[in-house]
Amino acid sequence: MINGSKYLTDTIIDLPPSGIRRFFDLASGMEGVISLGVGEPDFVTPWHIREACFYSLERGYTMYTSNQGMIELREEIANYLNRWQNLCYDPEHEILVTVGVSEAVDLALRVLCRPGDEVLIPEPSYVSYVPCAVLAGGTPVVLDTMAEDEFRLTPEELASKITPRSKVLILPYPNNPTGGIMGRDHLQDLVDIIIKHDLIVISDEIYGELTYDGNHVSIATLPGMAERAIVMNGFSKAFAMTGWRIGYACGNRDIIAAMNKIHQYTMLCAPIMGQVAAIEALRHGEPEMRRMVEDYDYRRRLIFKGLKDIGLPSFEPRGAFYVFPSISVTGMSSVEFSERLLNEEKVAVVPGDAFGRSGEGFVRCCYASSVDHIEKALEKIGAFVARHKP
Repeated sequence: MINGSKYLTDTIIDLPPSGIRRFFDLASGMEGVISLGVGEPDFVTPWHIREACFYSLERGYTMYTSNQGMIELREEIANYLNRWQNLCYDPEHEILVTVGVSEAVDLALRVLCRPGDEVLIPEPSYVSYVPCAVLAGGTPVVLDTMAEDEFRLTPEELASKITPRSKVLILPYPNNPTGGIMGRDHLQDLVDIIIKHDLIVISDEIYGELTYDGNHVSIATLPGMAERAIVMNGFSKAFAMTGWRIGYACGNRDIIAAMNKIHQYTMLCAPIMGQVAAIEALRHGEPEMRRMVEDYDYRRRLIFKGLKDIGLPSFEPRGAFYVFPSISVTGMSSVEFSERLLNEEKVAVVPGDAFGRSGEGFVRCCYASSVDHIEKALEKIGAFVARHKP
């Protein structure tokens, strides 16, 4: 057998594995684990959306679509964003249907980054941004966000990290793992800096619909930002369609066209069955989506209070379906806390440093789980903290 590793590029060899996946694998190998680790809705895709897919298969919808995605879906995306965010996109030239938002992020970075171009990435944040920047030939530059600011990106932190090589700002709000959001005023504080330094913004809004105590605001709605922001969203979280792998990117037509160039040579198109289901979701799925959001809101308040009562404080998360409590009271690192909690109490959480260095001292708890599981997990976490509190 040949040694395959000798053929690998240095970039791949140096790329670390996902810190999230490691804990998923640990938890999956144990029986009786209560998982607060998986960032996936526990709701099944609503029946009428699944039925639309079944019906499309019966009619023989098993072929390729346009590389950009079905025009019917792009039109529905344009209508949806217009009524939800008052954004206006041309379905023919400014919308690309992708295989999840993850592909959209990868495509955007690959068309925007020349070697050495700097990609500004707030952390803690989703684990794929830094690797995707590296794989695109860019240089990731971490912007630290802090609990005292509710993990919002501040204009001071953004301005302090900009250099002549800065080109792209990733804006991941509502945020995974913290549950933090950026309101209109917070976003406006960034706009002058973005325009002054001629940055392009990748706005990952996959959790936008899951915003509590107010409405999500897209940075693309602010003056001067519509052509400068690439808005990305999808169906995984708000419509409980994670496995369908349908996302989309909207924005400047030149950038979207360039993204489609790579997309047509790699993915060709998103699966037609998923696209048909996404059309049904946008046409008739909002009532179920609102009910799911109400349910998440109840769980959010339950776990937030429960962790606070245990002695693991957090700012109140107002988006996504995560809470990011501090574990400093235990004196453990994020990894030690997560491993010991899993081994001793069979509760799975994700260590905060998996999402960047500023996540150390925190853990991510996902409340996209049943109320019964959340209550049992809180009981076990409480016992664990009481046993190990200095």
